Amino acid sequence: MADLSGKVALVTGASGDIGGGVARKLAAANARVAVTYVGARDAAQKTVDDIAAAGGQGLMIQLDQRDPLAIEACMETVAAEMGRLDILVNNAAWNIGIPFPDLDALTPEIWDRVLETNLRAPFLLARAAAKLLKADGGGHIVNISSAGGISPGSSSIAYSSSKAGLNHLTRCLAVAMAPEVAVNCVAPGLVEDTRMASRLPDAVAEGARRQAVLGRVGQVEDIAGQILSFVTSTSISGQTLVVDGGMPGAMR
Repeated sequence: MADLSGKVALVTGASGDIGGGVARKLAAANARVAVTYVGARDAAQKTVDDIAAAGGQGLMIQLDQRDPLAIEACMETVAAEMGRLDILVNNAAWNIGIPFPDLDALTPEIWDRVLETNLRAPFLLARAAAKLLKADGGGHIVNISSAGGISPGSSSIAYSSSKAGLNHLTRCLAVAMAPEVAVNCVAPGLVEDTRMASRLPDAVAEGARRQAVLGRVGQVEDIAGQILSFVTSTSISGQTLVVDGGMPGAMR
């Protein structure tokens, strides 16, 4: 297995199912892992407790990533408590189920919350982390996007648009932060038994299950494994890889 001994990772939204799985995977590879949460303190604590129980070291930080000042404070905490930062996983996101045809339900307030959380915040986190990530010359950012940012189908138009923007932000940051930092992206489709999946309109979820050519949709373990592959690579940057069980709409 890959060895991240001596490395420090920050995983946003690690109180969630995917973020928690990613944090545990990186810790199992011997990284020290800082995890953020907004309100689900108990779930974030469980992630940190699981890391400690497996012999690792974790740190829990409350973060509303819509607040630029909170992002700066988060990076200061990581620097003070962990001494460095080698890996940033931009996992935290927000969605709400609004069928695409229901344009009136997608209010400006909802649009702004989705875009601020899912697109602006990853940029602000990358910007705030840049100095730490560049310090050792081998930093990595992995953004967690969505298959809905590649083909038009997700919890809402706002969510798909935010993730399409995140896919391109990945490419832009890969250029902007080279050569010291590699920036890549994992784009899950439907991932069963997660909070994000529970907010999908039923028709969208059923469509994902029906179209997945492997007979099952994305798995947390595969998402975490792909992130580990990205952060241990030395020649991959600017790429988005879909993990969705093989939905034809995202095969491009």
